[in-house]
Amino acid sequence: MKQIFEPLTIGPLAVKNRLIRSATWENLADDQGRMTPAQFELYEELARGGVGLIITGYAFILDEERANPGMMGIHDDSLIADYRTLTDRVHELGGKIVMQIAYGGSQTGYPTEGREIWGPSAVADLATGVVPTPMTQEHIDRLIEAFAAAAARVKQAGFDGVELHGAHNYLLNQFFNPYYNRRQDQYGGSVENRARLTVEVFEAVRQRVGHDFPVMIKINAEDFIPGGSTIDDSLVLAKLLAQRGIDAIEVSGGTGASADKIPVRMKINSPDKEAYHATYAAQIAEAVNVPIIVVGGLRSPEVIENLLATTAIELYSLSRPLLVDPQLPLRWQQGDRSPSRCLSCNHCLRNTANGVHCILTKEG
Repeated sequence: MKQIFEPLTIGPLAVKNRLIRSATWENLADDQGRMTPAQFELYEELARGGVGLIITGYAFILDEERANPGMMGIHDDSLIADYRTLTDRVHELGGKIVMQIAYGGSQTGYPTEGREIWGPSAVADLATGVVPTPMTQEHIDRLIEAFAAAAARVKQAGFDGVELHGAHNYLLNQFFNPYYNRRQDQYGGSVENRARLTVEVFEAVRQRVGHDFPVMIKINAEDFIPGGSTIDDSLVLAKLLAQRGIDAIEVSGGTGASADKIPVRMKINSPDKEAYHATYAAQIAEAVNVPIIVVGGLRSPEVIENLLATTAIELYSLSRPLLVDPQLPLRWQQGDRSPSRCLSCNHCLRNTANGVHCILTKEG
């Protein structure tokens, strides 16, 4: 029988258990995208807490583009040395760490004045109202190269892998989402065409970092907006990526405009409300032969163990529970199996002036 606290592999990467810290925006980096002392402390605490793999908050890949303030950057070689310090510290503490890289597009909380924001089509973002500039082939080529160059820096900095952000209505997801993608060229129309940019980004990244370096992706199972992508679409995308050698697929869902089905849902106060993307993740896990990670509302070890016993989902991502208690994996492993104290209130994402903190902690 599969156990939470047993070793497994993600491509060539060995991890000590099935728990992952899902990428979490921290709003702690400086204006140049460099890490601050508070971020170093945060990641060290996560490594001490026993999670099998840490995925960083998303990092921007082009200097002029950021999804939110306080993001880390991976757009320039000058950042590599600082990240090498981070990865060395995490490794010394027995942890493994992957960097998530992203292009936000019109799903942005960063000032839009004076910068060109790319998108598949000139369709206003339902959450932000931002209308992007439809991308030309030149833009697309530059974006693909930016992802590949960023991934190469991630590898140089000593990370254990890289994750592409293809969910939550950031740019790759927008291309896949038929509501936002109204294109008539090879990047629009059919589900295969809408998946093309994501596939091309993955292929460019793989070529740049090689097959000995894990490349993962986070995708939406469904967008949960009228006219958005569905689980049938996402099964096609997952199969296309699996055929090309993706090392793991993290399954999430929703956007900032998805009403009560946003990625970080509220009132997760009973086991039946946990793991709200698990049904979709299980379908994808049955369809592809790569490790599937599920994220969304996991709060208790019993729920995870039930999914391990009844589905092919291999790994389990936590975000808000590790804000309130970075030691949660260690606590569970040592026998205290009480659920996370997370209230699913989302105050952590609302009061972010001094960084993303839980209201139940001193810092909050």
